Order: sequence, then structure tokens, then C-alpha cells
Amino acid sequence: MILGVNIDHVATLRQARGGIEPDPVMAVTPVVLGGADGITIHLREDRRHIQDRDLKLLREIVPVELNLEMAATKEMIAIALQVKPDMVTFVPEKRQELTTEGGLDVKSNMEALKLAVNKLQDKGIPVSLFINPEFNVVETSKKIGAKMVEIHTGSYSISGGAKMDKEFEKVLQSIKSAADEGLEVNAGQLYIGHSIISRAVFVGLERAVREMKELMEGARRGIL
Repeated sequence: MILGVNIDHVATLRQARGGIEPDPVMAVTPVVLGGADGITIHLREDRRHIQDRDLKLLREIVPVELNLEMAATKEMIAIALQVKPDMVTFVPEKRQELTTEGGLDVKSNMEALKLAVNKLQDKGIPVSLFINPEFNVVETSKKIGAKMVEIHTGSYSISGGAKMDKEFEKVLQSIKSAADEGLEVNAGQLYIGHSIISRAVFVGLERAVREMKELMEGARRGIL
């Protein structure tokens, strides 16, 4: 299983004081030493945590896959074309949300998303769509031309009991549907941020990443 670590929350701590530390660029070394296979950042339109400077420096030094989460806007597309991350994930973006709360409204924004996907993929930047676990959304994502989808698991992660089983089944069926459509599914590839950074407060970033990677590998062995 592949682990992509989201370091947005390192930048959130920095921006809380308006200073220069902690620097998300400095987080790369312990994250990679801990076993991460990729680094994820979300450059938001309001620049509430990750800054343009962070993105440019990270593009230069990150030795693993750099995944740029962003809204499908003209500004962000222009930035991605200039910086050329290893991949882009289109996500919905609301100014007041604390974190991304759900998948893209793919059906209502089909034409705009298709244009955005084509602009990036024509320049060799693969695009993933962050979507809810619904078959019709998977089908539409394929029509748009995305190479990958990332399944939103928020409802599953906060549920319990019988509802958790139901939500898990929705995620599982969406993964199967995406695979049947020929899409790469970022479900075996986990993008984790808040829980790792929270754990790092107590044990350090390298160890927090390593512990998460060990949990993932343990779960994989249990399934197999």
C-alpha cells in the first residue's frame, strides 16, 4: 500500500503566528525517512496554509511523488502548468470549511472539469478527481477524461455499527466500478494528514509516518 502524507497542517501552524516556522519544506525529510511514498499539499485560493513559495520549493526538493490538490480554477491551472507537480487532484473548495468535506459535484460541472483535466493532461500532468462513493459519479469521471479517482471516505470514517458497514460497501463498490471503467483508484494509495501531524506532536514526524505505514502494511497482510 502507498502512503501519501499531507503536510498542510504544518503550514497551518506556521500561519497561525504569521511567522516562518514550522516550515512545511522542512517536513519533507522526516516524512520521507518515515516511509512516505508521496507528499500532498493543497494550495487553496485564500492561501490559508500552503503558500506559493512552499509549492515552488517543494517541487524542487521532494524526492517522492508530489500531489497538488487544488480547485479547478483558471488561476490554479496556470500555477500547476508552471510548477508541474507529479499529479494534480481536483477537489471542491469552500472558503469557510476547515478541511475538504466531500467529493466534487462532477455531474453539475462536467464541461468545466473536462476542459481543466484536458489542459493539464495534455501537458503530461495526470489528474485525479476527488469524488463521493457513487457509481454514477465514477461513470461521469470516466467521461470527463480523468486518469484517476480518489474515493472520499469521510462518511465511512465517522460512522459506526451497521452504518459503517453500509458506508464501507459503498466505498468498495465504487472502487470496483472505477477499476471496471479502467480508472486508477487511489484507495490503496492513502492520503493522510491530520492524524499523522497530530500524532507527530507527541512522537515526532518521522515516527508518526512510520507507525502509519506499519499499520497500513499490517492491515494489508490481514486482508491477504
